[in-house]
This record gives sequence, C-alpha cells and structure tokens, in this order.
Amino acid sequence: MQDFPAEIFLQRPKIVQSLLSLLNLAFGGDGRHRLALQAVSCLQQLCIFLRSRLNFHRDPSFSSTEQSTASQNSSISYCQEARGPPRSQNPSPGSSSPRPSVIGRTVQRPRGDGQDWDAASSSGNSTQANANSRISLHSPLVTHIDLPITEYEDTLELQMKQLSLPQFCVSILENAIPLLRTGSKRVTMEVLELLVEDMFLIGDAISENVWEDDSLFALELKNKLLLVLGLLGETILYHKSNTSAEQPEMMLVHHRMAFISISLFTVRLLQILLPVEKASKVLQKSLLNALFILSLDVSFSLEYPSIYESIAAYLEQMSTENYSIYKQVSEAAYSIECTCSFMVEVHKKGDRNLSELVELADQALSSLPYHQHFPLLQECIHICSHIWKSAEANSLLQAESQKMLLCLLSHPSLNIKAEAYHCCLEVVKDCLGIHNIAKPVSSVCHGVHFLLHPKVLYEICTFGLQEDKNEQVNSTAKAILMYLLQGQLVMAGLTWNKFIEALCPIIPVLQGYADSKDTLGNCILNLSETTSEKGESILPRTTRLRAALRLLFSKKQLVRSVALKHLSFHLLNEEGANLKRPYLHGSVLSSISNLFVIDRAIELKLDNKTESIFKVETVEKLYGILTSDAVDLVLRKSAAEQLAIILEDTKMHGIVKKLGMIERILAYLNDCIHVDGKLMESIVLPCLTLLRKLVYADPVVRLSLAQQSSLLLSLFRASLIFQNNPAVLTETTVLLCLLLFDEVARTEMWADGKTGNDTDLPVFSLPVAVVRRYHLPVRITAHHVVSPNTVVVPLSSAYLTMKPVSDMLKMSWNLSWYHGIENLLQLINYEKEAERFLDSLKLSSEDILILKITHTNYGLRDCLNSIIQAVSHRDVRAALTRLSFYVVSDRLALKGSSGSCGAILKSFVWQKAVNRFLQVLPACVDDEKLLVDVLRFLNKLLREQRSSLGSNHLKWILKSLLKNKPKSLLSLLVRPESQMRDEIDEIQTAVRQQLDKELIRLFNTLLFCSMSVTDREGLELAGSFRTELALKLLHCLRLTDAPRFYGLPSLERTLRGMVHVTALPGWSTYSAEVEPVTICKRYLTGLLEVISSFYVEWGGNAMSFMGKGVTKSTVLCLLHLSHEMTVQAKDMDWISLWSLPYDDSEEQVLSQLGLAWLVPLWVDRDPEVRFTALGIGSALTSLEVGCIALAESCQNISGGLWGTVINILLDQFECSMVRREAAFILQNLLVIPLPTEDVKDCIWQGPCVHDEESGLSQTGKPALKTLLYHCQFYEHVKQMVKHCYVGCYMFDLSSSKEDNLIIEKGGITDFDDSLNLWKAPSSQSHSSHSQSTSETMILSMSPTPGTVTELQATVPTNPVSFVPEAVLDRLIAQGQSDTTTTESPSQHDSPMSAALSKQWAVVTPALLSAVCSLLHNLLVVTPEDTGTALQEAHLLTAFSSLVSANHVERCILELKAPLGHPCHIEHVKAQVVLLLQYLSSVSRLLKSCLFVDSQLVIQDEVLKPLLGNTFMILAIRSKDGLDTELTSVLHETWVDFFNLLATLLWKSGQISFPSVTAALANHCTAIIDNICDCILLSTTYPALCMTSLQFLSVLLNEERRRWIQDKENTCQNPSISFLLDHTEGCQASVAQLTALIIQICERKSSKDVLKEAATNALLSLLAVSKNAQKSAMEVDLINTCIENMKHIHAQLNLDSLKAGKAQKKKEDNLNKQLRCSMQLLRNCLFQNEECKMAALKAHLVPVLHSLWPWFLMDDSSMQIALHLLCVYTANYPAGCTSLCWASGGQSSSLPSARTAAGNSLMHNVLKLASQVSNDNSPIQQVVFCLLSNLALSHDCKGIIQKSNFLQNFLSLSLPKGSNKNPGNVPTLWLKLLLNISFGEEGQQMIMKINGFLDQIVEMCKYKHKSSQHLALLILHNICFSTTNKPKILANDKAIAVLSGCLESDSCDVQRIGAASFWALLHNYQKAKVTLKNPSIRRIIDEAYSLAKKTIPQPEENELHAYYLKCLENIVQLLDC
Repeated sequence: MQDFPAEIFLQRPKIVQSLLSLLNLAFGGDGRHRLALQAVSCLQQLCIFLRSRLNFHRDPSFSSTEQSTASQNSSISYCQEARGPPRSQNPSPGSSSPRPSVIGRTVQRPRGDGQDWDAASSSGNSTQANANSRISLHSPLVTHIDLPITEYEDTLELQMKQLSLPQFCVSILENAIPLLRTGSKRVTMEVLELLVEDMFLIGDAISENVWEDDSLFALELKNKLLLVLGLLGETILYHKSNTSAEQPEMMLVHHRMAFISISLFTVRLLQILLPVEKASKVLQKSLLNALFILSLDVSFSLEYPSIYESIAAYLEQMSTENYSIYKQVSEAAYSIECTCSFMVEVHKKGDRNLSELVELADQALSSLPYHQHFPLLQECIHICSHIWKSAEANSLLQAESQKMLLCLLSHPSLNIKAEAYHCCLEVVKDCLGIHNIAKPVSSVCHGVHFLLHPKVLYEICTFGLQEDKNEQVNSTAKAILMYLLQGQLVMAGLTWNKFIEALCPIIPVLQGYADSKDTLGNCILNLSETTSEKGESILPRTTRLRAALRLLFSKKQLVRSVALKHLSFHLLNEEGANLKRPYLHGSVLSSISNLFVIDRAIELKLDNKTESIFKVETVEKLYGILTSDAVDLVLRKSAAEQLAIILEDTKMHGIVKKLGMIERILAYLNDCIHVDGKLMESIVLPCLTLLRKLVYADPVVRLSLAQQSSLLLSLFRASLIFQNNPAVLTETTVLLCLLLFDEVARTEMWADGKTGNDTDLPVFSLPVAVVRRYHLPVRITAHHVVSPNTVVVPLSSAYLTMKPVSDMLKMSWNLSWYHGIENLLQLINYEKEAERFLDSLKLSSEDILILKITHTNYGLRDCLNSIIQAVSHRDVRAALTRLSFYVVSDRLALKGSSGSCGAILKSFVWQKAVNRFLQVLPACVDDEKLLVDVLRFLNKLLREQRSSLGSNHLKWILKSLLKNKPKSLLSLLVRPESQMRDEIDEIQTAVRQQLDKELIRLFNTLLFCSMSVTDREGLELAGSFRTELALKLLHCLRLTDAPRFYGLPSLERTLRGMVHVTALPGWSTYSAEVEPVTICKRYLTGLLEVISSFYVEWGGNAMSFMGKGVTKSTVLCLLHLSHEMTVQAKDMDWISLWSLPYDDSEEQVLSQLGLAWLVPLWVDRDPEVRFTALGIGSALTSLEVGCIALAESCQNISGGLWGTVINILLDQFECSMVRREAAFILQNLLVIPLPTEDVKDCIWQGPCVHDEESGLSQTGKPALKTLLYHCQFYEHVKQMVKHCYVGCYMFDLSSSKEDNLIIEKGGITDFDDSLNLWKAPSSQSHSSHSQSTSETMILSMSPTPGTVTELQATVPTNPVSFVPEAVLDRLIAQGQSDTTTTESPSQHDSPMSAALSKQWAVVTPALLSAVCSLLHNLLVVTPEDTGTALQEAHLLTAFSSLVSANHVERCILELKAPLGHPCHIEHVKAQVVLLLQYLSSVSRLLKSCLFVDSQLVIQDEVLKPLLGNTFMILAIRSKDGLDTELTSVLHETWVDFFNLLATLLWKSGQISFPSVTAALANHCTAIIDNICDCILLSTTYPALCMTSLQFLSVLLNEERRRWIQDKENTCQNPSISFLLDHTEGCQASVAQLTALIIQICERKSSKDVLKEAATNALLSLLAVSKNAQKSAMEVDLINTCIENMKHIHAQLNLDSLKAGKAQKKKEDNLNKQLRCSMQLLRNCLFQNEECKMAALKAHLVPVLHSLWPWFLMDDSSMQIALHLLCVYTANYPAGCTSLCWASGGQSSSLPSARTAAGNSLMHNVLKLASQVSNDNSPIQQVVFCLLSNLALSHDCKGIIQKSNFLQNFLSLSLPKGSNKNPGNVPTLWLKLLLNISFGEEGQQMIMKINGFLDQIVEMCKYKHKSSQHLALLILHNICFSTTNKPKILANDKAIAVLSGCLESDSCDVQRIGAASFWALLHNYQKAKVTLKNPSIRRIIDEAYSLAKKTIPQPEENELHAYYLKCLENIVQLLDC
C-alpha cells in the first residue's frame, strides 16, 4: 500500500472486498480475529491514503494536465495515467524525446501493476491507438489503467466492478459496525479507529444533499446510510442495555467505554452527513431511541457538551415527543441544580444576596416533588419571613417571595403542601407563642408579617381550611388562623393593624366557617361583635356591620340567630334611628334569622348587545317623569318600571348614572323607611330593581355603595318593612348580597395578572368556598375551584417511571449536591453520605462506576495507576485499551490539545506509568508484544497532542530514550546478527516487525514535536536524539547485492525514518564520536546504493509500482542530505561524492555515470519524485563545482543540462513545483559568469547550441540568447502569468449549485442511473469555515462531445478565479477508464481532445516567484536584451497586477477567524506565505529593472497596481493575530518592498513621487505605525529597520525637494507634509515615530549603520513635518543636541593638546558628530518659532560662539553652522539679537550682556563675511544670507554700521557695460543692502556711505533682471527717507534712472519708478521743482495715460491698481 496508488484498490476492488469479507472473522475463535484485525488495519491505512490523495489533488502546486500516474506514498501524492504528448510543445533542445532514456532495463513488461510504458519507443507505433492524442477525462481517485491489446478487458464491465469513493466508505460502515458488538475490547477499539478515518473520508466523499437526490445511485446510497445509522443506534442500545449490574465489572467498563465512543462517532457522522434541518428525513427507530437515551445521560453531557448540544438539536427535529420529554427532564435537572446551589448559598455566613436567593428558590421549587428535600421548603419559608420583617424591604423582592410562598401553600403535592403549612405554623408559633411574653414584642412578632397579606390569608382561608383530602393541612390552617386571631396581646400594634388590614378583604370567606360550636368558628363570630358601649371592637365599624349582615346569609341557623345580636348595636346607634321604620319590636324581629333565606334564587342577567334599541331622549324623558314631584306616583312608578326594562341594556347605564339616578333612588329609599314614608312604598320595588341592575353591572359603583353603612341599614330596614312582600324582599336581599360579598367577587385581587375583563367570568362571581357556605339569593358562576396560585408539576409521574428519566434526575441530584463529578468520586463512604436522600436518589455502585468511566480525568488517572500497579501484561493491556478509548473519544469530540488526554500528558503520573517502558528493554517475546501495545498507544496519543506537547515533557521523553544509551529503545532498531538469525519463529518475526514499525513511528513523532523546542537544553537533547537516531537508522539500511533480497516494508520504514531525521538542518552535528561530514558521507553512500538498486538497475519505474515508496523516500533523503552537506562540507569537494559509478557488463568498460542518475528522476512519472530530484539538482548547482559536474553528466542528453532544464521549465503540462525547481537550477547556472564569446578553453561555457543545418555552434551568452529566443522563453513566461492560479485549492470539495446545474444540464446521458457515479464534496472549503457540505454531483461516465463543450465553456478566464480544464476533469465522477472510448482511432478529432490538447497546467505564485528570481539573474547577465524582452512582452505589468493585496488581506482575515478548521487554516496560511513570497520576488525583480532601465517600471500600467498592492501589504498590522512564521514572512516582504520603493524614488523620484504619495495617502497612519514596529525590531531584525528608515528618508527628501522646486503646485495632491501633520490619527503615529528614531540616533556607537540611517531619516522627517518638530522638542532633542555640542567642544579642546594620526581620526569623528547635531538642530528649528525659543533658552548661540574657532578650521562644519544660524534667525528677532551678545552673556535679560567690544558672534560673522566677500564660495553665499536675516534686527544693524563692513560694498569690481551680468557677489550685497534699507535707520545708514548713491545708480542700469530689480528696490526704499530726498533729487542720474523706469517694458519696474516718485513728492515741496521738468513731466503723463488704458491680467489687478494710484497722486501733487 505504500507503493501502489490507493485508487487501484477501488478500481480493482477484489482486494478491498476480500478485506471486507475478512472482517467477519472477528466473530470466530481460534485466533481468526487476528486476521480480521489485520484487515481492519489495512482498511484504515487505505482510508488515510485516499484522503491524502484528495488533498493532493486540491493542491495547485502539483496540479498538472499531463496525465501521468503517480505513486501513493505521501500525504501529497496523486495519480493520473498518461502516455501523452511530450511535456513541451516547443521545439527546444532536448525535446525530441518525451524523456531522456532511462538508464537500466528498458524491456516492457506484457502486463503488471500500474505500468506506464515509461521507456520511450523511438518507433512511434505501439499497440495503442495514437498515443499522443489519447486523452480522456479522469478522476483524481481513479487510476486509469491501459491494458495491452493482448489482454483486452470490457470497459463497461470494469466500470461496473469498480467502487466509487462513497460506495467504499459506506461498505466499510456496513461491514465494520457489526464488529462493535463482538465483546472484544481490542476489536472494538481498532474498528472504531477505522470508522473514525472512514468518517473523515466520508466528509470529503459524500454530500449532505444525498438526502434530496432521487437518482438510483443516491437512493441506493441513502438506503445503505439509513441501514448504517440504524445499526449504530442498535449498537448504542446494545451497549447501554449491557451496562448493568448483571455484568462483571470488567465487561461493564467495556460496554460503557464502547457506548461513549460509539455515541460520539454516531453524532459526528450525523454532523457530517446530515444537516440538522434535514434530520426529520431520517427516522430510524433505533437511532432515535439511542439519541433519546444519550440526551438523558448526565455524565455524558458534562464530559462532551458540544456533542450533547448536537444530540438535542437532532432529537428536536426527529421526535417532538422525545424532545418534549428531554426538555422537561432537563428543566427538572436544572431545578435540582438550583436546589443544591440554593442550599449552599442560604447557609453561607455574612450578608446574603436575598434577591439571588429568591430567584434560585423560585427555580428550585419545580423539582421539589422529585427529591422532596424539605429543608429547601423550610429555608424558603424562613427567607420569606425574613424578607417581610423589615418595613423598608424591597417591594419587588417581597412580591417575588410571596409568589414563592403561595406556590408552596397551593402545591398540588399534598405532602409538600402539608409541609409548607406546617412550616408556616412553626414560624407563627415561634413568633406568637406564649414563650415570647418576656421578649420585646416588636422584635419577635414581625416574623409573621409574610402571612399578613390578603393574598396569603385568602389562600389559607379559601383552600387551606377546606382541604378535605388532607386533614393535616386543614388542622394546620386552623391553627395558624387561631394564633393570628387570638394573638393581639402578643403582637405589636403595627403587626396587629397589619393583620386586621389584611383580614378585612377576606372576611366574607372566613365568615363561611363561623360556628358557635367550634373554637375557630367562635373567634370568627366574635369578629362582627361590638365589644364596648362606645362601639369599639376588633374590626372597624363599617366592616363590623357588613360582617354582621353577612352572617344572615350563613347556612347555619345558630350563626344567623347570632347576627341579630351583633346588628342591634348598629340599628340602635344609627343616626336618626327613632325617625326610621320599622320599630324594632318582637313581631318584626321574630323571623329575622331566616329573612334572607330565599327559596328560589334568581339569575342575574343583563343584555350586552353591540347596538342599543333605545334612544337617549326616551331615557331622559322617563327619568324626568320619575324624578318629578309634580307627577303622580303611579306615573312615576310606571316610568321606573320602564327604566328598569331599559336598563337591561348596559349601554344605557352610563346615561342614567350621569343623570344622578343612583342618588335619587337612595333618596327614595330613605324616604320610604322614614316614619312618614308609607306613601313611597309603591315606588320602592322598581327603584330597587334599577339600583340592583346598576350595582351588578358596575364594580366601581358596587365598591362605593358597599362602604356606606347607612345604605346597608336602609336596605335591611326595607327588608324588614317588606318581609311579607317577596318581590321587594328578593330585591333587597340580592342588593345586600352584591354589596356584602363585593370584596371576594374581585378575582383580580387574588391572582397576578388576572382581571375581570380578561376572563370569561360574568360581572359578579364568587369563590366556590363562599358559594358552598352561604345561602345566596342569586344563581352565579363560582370561581377558584382550585387555588389561582397552584403550579403545574413540570414532569408527569408517567415519565418518572421511565428508567432513563429517573436515572437522569438521580444523577443530576447527586452531581449537583456534591458540586461536580470530582467531589462525588472523592467521597470515601458514599452510602453513609447519601442516607439523608430518598432511596430513589441514591446512586448504585454501577452508577458510580459509570461516572468514573465517563469522567475522562478520573478514568485516565485510574488507567495510569493501573499500569503503575499492574502485576501482569494483561492488566497493562486492559488499561492501554481503555486509554485508547479515551484518546479516540477526545478526537471525536474535537477536543484536541484542550482535552483531558492533553492535560494528562502534562502530569507526573503519566511519566511514572510510561517510564519503565521507555527505559527497560523487553526480555522476551511477550515483553515485546506488550511494548508494541505501549508504543502503539503512545503514538496515538502523541499524534493527537503533538502540536501542544510541552517542552518539559518532550525533554523528559528524550532524556528517557537517551539515558541508558547502550540499552535504550534506540538500540532495538539495530539487533545483533545472532539475534537476527535466531528469528525463525514466524510469530516472533511478526512481533519484531511490528515493534520496529511502532518504534520508527514514535521516533518520527518525537522528531516532529522537537521542532517546537526553543530553549538551549531542549535543542541539545533534540539534536543528540536526532543524530543518534540517524546513526541507528544508517545501521538499519542493510543493503545486499540484488533488489530481490530486500525486505521492502522494513526498508521503507527505515527510509521514512531517515526522511524525518534529515528534515531539520544540523541533524548530523550532535555526535561526539562521529564527525558530521562522515555521517553525511555514510548516508550518501547508503542512499546512492538504494537509488542505484531500485531505480537505475530496475530501469526507473517503468516496470512496476513496487519500490516506489523506497525511491521517493530515498530521493527526499538525498535532497535533505544535499543541503546538510552544503553547510557541513564547505571546505571540501563533496560534489564528486554524489557521482554514481556504473558498470556496463556488456562493454566491459568501467565508466563513471557521474550525476546522470539524476536525469531519469527528473522525468519520473511521479511529480513528487521529479520535484525532489530537481531540488537535489538545485542544491548541487548552488555551488560552481556542482554546476560544472552536472553539466558534464548531461552532455550525452540531447540539449544538455541547459536544454533539459529549460524544457522542463517551459513544459506547459508540468506541475508548478517541478517547474519551480527547474527555474532554480537555471538561476544557479546563471550565477557563474558566462563568456561573451565562444572560448574553447573556458571551464564554464554555459549553454551550447548547435545548428544542424549550418553546423555552427554557439556557447556562452550568445548561446543563451539563441536558446531563449528559440524556446520563445518570454512568451512562455507571459503564458505562465496568464495561467497563474492564486487560489488555495484547485477545487472545492463543496461544489456549488451553479456547477451542479451546468453538469446536470449537459452531463446526464441515456446510461442507466446505476452507472452514474458519485461526486463527493467535502466539509472543507477554503471559502467557508462551516462543517456543512454542498451540492451533490451526479455525472455520466461517458459525456458526449457536446457535453464537454458546455463544461469547457464554464471555466473562468480571469487569473484570480482561473480553474484549468484538468481540474474540471477531476470534478467528474469516478469510474472512468482510459479505455472508455477506444472504438475510433480518430479520437483526436473529437472536440474533447481538441479542448484538452490546449490545456495548460496550473501555474502557482510559487513558480512565478522562482521565475522572477530567474529573470533577475538574466537581467544581470544580459541586461539590455532581458529588459527589452520584458518590455515587449509586458511582463512587468502582468507580474505587478497578478496578485491583489486585497486577496492577501482576505486570506489573513480568514486566518483570524476563530472557528476555522485547523487543516484549512494551515492551507490558507501556506497560501499567504506563498503570495507574500511572490510579491517579494516581484519587488526584487522590479528593483533590478530600475537599475537597468527605470523606464521599465515607471510606466503607469506597472506603477499603479504595484504601488497600490505594495502599500496595502505595508499597511497590514503584523501584531493583529498573525503567528510567528507568518509575521516573519511578512517582514521579509516588507524589506523587499521598502528597498523597491527607496530605489524607485532614488532612480526616478521626479516621475514616480506623485504616484507614491497618492498611494501612500490611502494607508498613511497604518504604514507609519508599521514603520514604528519595524524600528522596534532594530535589535532582532536590523535589516527591516534599516530598509524602512531608508525608504522614509528617500521619500521625505523627495518631498522636500519637490516643495523647494515648485511651491505653487504642491497642493494638487495631498503632500507628505499634509499627511503627516493633518491626517486624522496620524499625529500620534508621527510623534511615536519621531521618538523611536531619536532613540536610535542617541545610541553611543558612532559606527552603527542603523544610527546613520536613523539620523538621515530624522533629518528628512524634521524638514517636512511640524508635528515631528513638536514631538522632537517634547522629547528634548534640542537640549540633547546642544549638550552634545558642548561635550564635543570640550573633547576637541582636550584632544587638541594631543597629536598624531589617531587624534586626527578622532577629531574627524567628533566633527562628524558635531555636524550631525547641528543638522538635526537646523531641521528641527526650520520655520518653527517654538523650537527656536527652546534653542534660545538652551543657549544655542553661546555654544556656537565657543565652537567658532573650530568652524574656521573646517569649511563643511562652518557651512552647516551658518545654515543653522540662517534657519535660527529667519523671522525670529529674538534670535537675531542673541547674536549680538558677548560670549559671557547668556540671556537677553542682562543689559550688561550687550557689548560693542567686538566679542559677539555677530562680529565674528561680519569678520568672516569681510574675509570671503570676494571669493564666491559656498560659505560666502551662506554668510551673506545670514547677514541678510540679521540686517532686519536693530541691534545687528548697529553693529554692522559700527564695523564699517558696508564700506566693502564700494570696493566691488563691477563689469563694464550694462549688458553684462554683474555676478554673484554683487547680488549678495544687494540682498543685504535691501534688507538694511527696509527701515529709515538703515536708509540713512547706507546713504552715509560715500559714493553709495552713484554705485547703486550704476547698478540700476544693468539689464540683468535680478540685479536691476534689487538695485531699483534699494533706490526705491531710500526715497522714503526725508533726509535722503535732497541728495537723490540732486543726483540727475538717479532721477533719470527713476524716470526711465516709467518707460520700461516691465510692469514691476514701472511700479518701482512710480512709487519712488510718489515717495519723493510726499511732504516734500522741493521735489516738485525737479519733477516738473518738462521731460520728466511728459514721461509721467504718458505713463499715466497709458496706465488708464491698460487692461491688466486678473491676477495683476491689485498691483495695477496700486500703480495707477501712484501715478494719480504724482499728477495731483505736481498739478497743485
């Protein structure tokens, strides 16, 4: 399986079918199960290999349109069959044959295992039909086998036999799942591992949309999947049912472990195959039952919460009933948890959060019926009592607690209800008992306040007193009421009043229990009794009256008879009682007890129609008649009767109430009972009827009237008066009933949220308790049959009888009570602890064992302890099997490194358990078997945890392996020869082979883990282990003479181990005994022997697949070895060691094969072998001797080395990785200088081109040019870029709906559906993180040509989404054979073959990176030709715009997504790395192009995409969640980008700068922040810091240069200065940047290149950014620089006393530092007054003054110092003045500091200016600029005047003739004099110079524009001085010059002349005389006339107006 492509086992499925059939042996005895286990292992490996094939096909780097068959040997191998056309269609050298001849046997075998007829036949005619055009569609996972015509097989039959990937996956499920019930722990474990691998393959192979597919294939698959799911459900139930007390403990453990793992597998399989929303389509009863059982498994839910959530989701969709039970039980379990939490919280000491406690208690009460833990109930009642004690308690909290109390008092469970009443009684007794007499009343009795509320008393009276089912509740309720009613003496006044207030609303209910024979009844009777003559009693008077009247409705005669006694007080003491009827004598009162006992109760009903038939006017008229005293009583009675009928309509009630009917009726009633009221008796009946209807319908009216004692007594008197009139008596009785029972008729009072309007009850309704206990005169609907506070028990008793439900509640109770599994399992004596629980809540020993098994941490510890304490191999094996279950469970639950298995790896117990197996060697075969099992488990564990294995634990393992060196596990790899000979027992041999296999696997895993070690000890250990292992493996590489003696599996294992060992650099350097070079040589010898035997002697892989794994591993080892030898054998010629001797026995001539053995590997059919072998070539050619050796070895090949490699590179059908290595070889070949001409004796001649026609040959550069031209190299490169694919995957395993539609449209043919094969989308998609999969694809096996055309048309053409046709082929369903369409020999004419013949292999960014590097070398070798070719092919444009930075950013965002699949994340990360490396390569190429010809790069089509991408990449924040590797690559890319940008600006800043600025503006802040990060890496990554600073410096210099050159146009685009100073968010970044650069600048080392770069960057930054200047000032840069200058001055003075060359060098260094400080100061002060003030305070001028002598000795320092002074004094008068201070003066605040003694810096400057006034040097220009600034200062002018410096002006030598340029010196003087002339003092000062006026007038005559203007402006300025005017007017030449100005062609000169004349005329009359001269006047008038006619340009309007104004004033002054 290591050698053969995995697809072969599906296409020829007999082996797979045999393996599946072998699985049934697991149920047999006699050791046959071992054979089944071997079959399981084979199938597991096959699943892994098939997955790796899929992954490989998705990798664009190995995607190829060349249909070649590869072997299956790694995670990235793939298979495609080809006998296709040559790799390159261009006629390049070396392409005459598809491959160079393979050395060795070339005999074709007639048949075999995957032969590809590799040896090219020169005849061209074979048994195949047109091999070059035999191209057919193929699938990634189906090997297309061509058979010779001698063994023809039927194509359709082959296709029918083969297995598709989904069929294979489902077959494994079908055959393996039954094995989960064998009872064998090992079988179960290994089958589970197979199923896990199969499950991952299913994720890639079967789409979730299979459930909607109606094809025959899909239907069959669905049926099988349903069967599988059913089997899984049955298996779960089987293990669940066997987890019982009947089983032995060992079997119980097995069944529980199996139950957990199989359940996890089932749920994960459901997640992959079945989206939750589609779960309703799968209704397998056994699966449903299994999910239901799992949903109720508490321990499972706690250990695997995410899986448990999925179970609930599936259950909800599959079964509403089961889900409902699950939800109810879950709620009960949660309530149990709240119960236990409440019990903990309530007993905590200190302040308790009552609100939280009440909330917990409320949630806890719902589970009370199950656990019946009555302490919970008691605590709830105590909390209620506590909350209601305080008068200031939170009302909301009181309401919540009361709700809880009512819930308990009304609980449907009688024993809970009885307990609640009992607890309340106990509280009442405690508070109101007789024992409290001695205590302060108020402090105790407040505890009953929680009962003193109408709702609570209503509950007790209404439902507690009438509890017939439970006598205990009844008696307890009576006792509570008795305590309360009789407790006035022990209650505080507040408490009693609260009780009475609460009692009043429920008295109607309470009086129903009044009875003179009963204690409580008597107490109730006494409530209505008036106990004193003053009318005082327990209740208020009105309440007492109503209570007394209510007694008359009692059903008990004795109670009614007592009522008269209670009423007598009210009747006798009524106001005006003597004026009211009737007189209370015996005859009247004789029947009072039965007065209200009416035989026939009436029904109260009113009409409530929507529309009324009565009119308002009618009602008003009738009311008017009723109330009119003038109308006869008969009519009034009739009106009342009519109104009574009308009031049946309730809509009329409001009208009559507004009219005042109620008040009028009450008045009539009072009139009637008056002693004189006999007359009104006739009208009483209709009036009472009216009142009754109004009272019944309106609760508000009823409430109001019920509180009126007079009305109640009036109605009672009316009853007595009319006791013989049944109609009136009935009306009065009903009215009294309505008014007396009003309180309890209001249902909204007793239940929250219920109002009369919200119910269907009538307007007046009474509780059942009232209706039962009173004679009521009305028939009414009763309410409150049960308490409104009653809650429904969440879980019915029927559910509790279900064992899973009761088990869940039992487990929930125990886990909650003991606060988790850990605490529960730590109990020493659970039985004693659980005595307080109900029997139904106690855990059995089986329950506890299940908990121990399920809880992974405990289980792992238990297993490890079992291993430590084991006394037999069997015990260890049992523990290892359990441990394996835990590892698989963690893997299925996706816990990874965060799981318990990962945690246990870090424990000491683990080390203790494993230690002896790592250090003690096995002594016998049984020991070896055990060691195999231990190592197998270790490998499983480490494989799952290798990414998180801690450094300490890895070091411990390595130490254990290295500790007993002679007898360590490493020594087991190499057994003594004697031991090898003794291995004659097959079992022993098999065991040792297995042991070797597990050892190699363990060592490989440890090597992988050791890559993450970083500490010194760990690196040393890992290195020692690696080298030691390398030596052991070298011993294992036992080679014999012939290949047939090889043990292939053993050799392959050894070589795979060697691949791992050699993968890391330095693997050979950690041996104390053997030199690294020696190890490398030994390795090389052994590996070359292997490659010679397996490849060269076998003639490549033309014969068989056998040994392909050996070949691949060997080549990979050689590649690693080549890199190792490059490092370790630097000083020796090791290339020659790679040459392979070859003995040709036929010729008997010993010849050296050299490196030619590599060439067949370059053209191997396996792309990995080709890629690796070319990599070896690349490594060897990195040395010059390697290039020469390889070229010599390839001389016999057509085209030689150059032709072969170019042919591979340009092979458009080859995969990118192979071509990339070819590009590297070419790149290396170009490093050695090529001769420009044909030089025969040159060692390295480069390529050699021979023209067969002319016979001419070329070598060196000419040959290279010819070769590139002949190959159309640049056109091929252009095509590469065009076909580049930047995606992460070649195809998504989740296909889109659109693809599906396209394929369904054209792909389904008339074949039977059973022939349709399955496309398998995966759960992995690089565009989504979801685990779901996508559409199903059903394709026919043999599409028609038209179908293919449609398929081809769907391929996108843009580079970003380019998917080649070959990839589309791979998306086609499996099952296609190469022999599908062999009917016609003209197959190449079909549209399909025509389309495929034009296919290109996918080109990846990695290949283009290598091509860029190759182009870079070509630019160096042939710059002009390469540059021209790049331009003509537009390659730079293509390279620059290929990869979008947006794409990179999207990938990086995807990496940061928290839920990404780990494998996908790794792929995306690799893709980002490749894209960044590509961008780096392009930037390096472009940089080279800039040096060759900048025009290649600065074109817009190259520059714009380049800059956009560059700055977007530079703006990526490396700190935002990127790992170390990615950050490192990003930083490397930044280095190349910064270099490119710096070079671009340096070479073509004028053109490129605007584009750079525009691109930078979009990401300014982010880029500055990233530059700050780069500077922070100055110690760890100095190159990045350096390049970023260089870029910054060049950029800012260009900005400053642009600003100087063109100040007016800088605002066209945002300038860099604007971005730095005004962009939002940028200011803080600039401040940080400035501070960081200053930190580097302040480093001590003077030779630090970073310091120099930082200084340059800082200078540039300060020059363009005010923000930077401010930041620099804040970090004290100015003071630092000045302090440095002081220090340098002191050091210079000190060193001046010494002599010698060393001192001179030191002095130069100090001068350099001095210049640097002054330059920093200069740029910091530039146009910044705040900084200048800081410099003034820091005494800049005195420091410069002290350094002046040193400046005089060094012109460059002097020039910089003068520049600094120029900047300092510009527009800063205080700074100018400071130069006038003497050296001792430090502040302008000291008057004495000013001196004229010639000791100031100003004097020194003047002295310097005098010395250089005629030498035209740079210093001269700067010093005059400084003097020009100083001349504006008053103090400086004074020193200038006193120094006679201005006399030097007269000694200027001026050229003769006005047309000549006066030169630079006169111009400098003129600028100085102009500044002096701006003030009157200066004007007079310069006029005092003898001959000045004549000199200036002469200079005005020069026609040189600049000098003339300056001279005229000076003349203009001195005209304003009154003192100077006579002198000027007296000078005819001066007047002539000024008048000539008016005639000048220059507008500026005209304005100067006009302004001068105006100045002379102003306030100076004598000037008129001179200027009225006719010639001058004429000039003035003409100028004025012309000025008025002139229309100026818009921009000169203001200046022209000034000119006109001057002339107007001149004319006016001359005219007056």
